[in-house]
Amino acid sequence: MSDRVTINISDGIADVRFNRAEKRNALDGEQFAAIVEAGESLKTNRKVRVVVVSGEGASFCAGLDLGSMGAMATGERQGGNTPTASDMQEGRITHLGQQSAWVWQEVPVPVIAAVHGHALGGGCQIALGADMRFAHPDTKFSVRETYWGLVPDMAGTVLMQGLVRPDVMKDIVLSARIFDGREAHAMGLVTRLSETPREDAFAYAEEICKRSPNAVRGAKELLNRLTLDFAAAQFAAERRIIGSLIGGHNQREAVMSDFEKRAPAYVDPA
Repeated sequence: MSDRVTINISDGIADVRFNRAEKRNALDGEQFAAIVEAGESLKTNRKVRVVVVSGEGASFCAGLDLGSMGAMATGERQGGNTPTASDMQEGRITHLGQQSAWVWQEVPVPVIAAVHGHALGGGCQIALGADMRFAHPDTKFSVRETYWGLVPDMAGTVLMQGLVRPDVMKDIVLSARIFDGREAHAMGLVTRLSETPREDAFAYAEEICKRSPNAVRGAKELLNRLTLDFAAAQFAAERRIIGSLIGGHNQREAVMSDFEKRAPAYVDPA
């Protein structure tokens, strides 16, 4: 198990911590792989009744790290820094990046994300992969991808369904704006606001542990069935569309204009 993500299990609760605090738990190839490995390791552990996912340091997850973003602007995903369709594994409907969010839906017990600091881009989508989100009111959220000339491609287009109204989903995706935990709660992305989200997530997990573990697992399976009916096709569409964008003029311009602190010079689609 990579030290990028730690797991401690006690009294039926798995404490999963993203452990790249010096980078605000930003995502590169190693971090994606470590998150997926952690989730996969919990799928068959019958002693686990609830999972709490959180981030060490100042943030839950600040999204794709800038090194990976710079590589993407060249039209390459160099050094395995970002997931591609070639990362698909037999038996999965996701590639590596999608699986870092979707794996928490596949874990058969409830997963609670305790969110603070930042949950931007991929970090927001990973939080959405949990069954519930307990967030500090000042947490900065954003479905940030269009800011970088991309689209959400980490299962977010599936995971947002049913949480927010379609027009609200279009607002936050198309604008790429940053909003706080209070607004995220009002729109439905956050389950509960808390000044101490990790502590409150553990208190809630302890309550879930008092329920029949068979009933809890069965209930999650039933509640997830509706999503599974369309997820595979939607994930394939995510991969297709983002693959058509990466390395194109407008995607490179989105990144380089930000790096160079200037207005972007986009061209109209062909």
